[in-house]
Amino acid sequence: MQISRTGHILYVNNYEECIEFYGQSLKLPVLFKNEDLTCFDFYGTYLMVEKEDRQDYLNDHSEIRTYSCIRLNVDDVKQHSDKLKSQNIAVDYQEHKWGIVAKFKDPDGNLIAFKDEESFAKQIEDYKS
Repeated sequence: MQISRTGHILYVNNYEECIEFYGQSLKLPVLFKNEDLTCFDFYGTYLMVEKEDRQDYLNDHSEIRTYSCIRLNVDDVKQHSDKLKSQNIAVDYQEHKWGIVAKFKDPDGNLIAFKDEESFAKQIEDYKS
């Protein structure tokens, strides 16, 4: 199998708010868009944000908990975290012995996190040693 491209499709109910969040708050460039979906450049892959159209999901008003997280490794987690906080986005900033993370949600409640690249790269290097 030859894979040409990889990406992630995120189905959302709050489409316009999510498009603004990913484009304005996270500054992801748009690859293409139409009335039902927007495809962002996601640093070597793509993130397609699409209006939820599955009736079973649209009609389910129970609280849905997601166990996945979209992660962006960055150079300065604190700086990026503070920038989101200045936009009134709730951020859970955490420093651990294994690294720094800042967790936050998009307007649809999807979990996103910044992670410091330095400790991530060190984890890879230590594993190879």
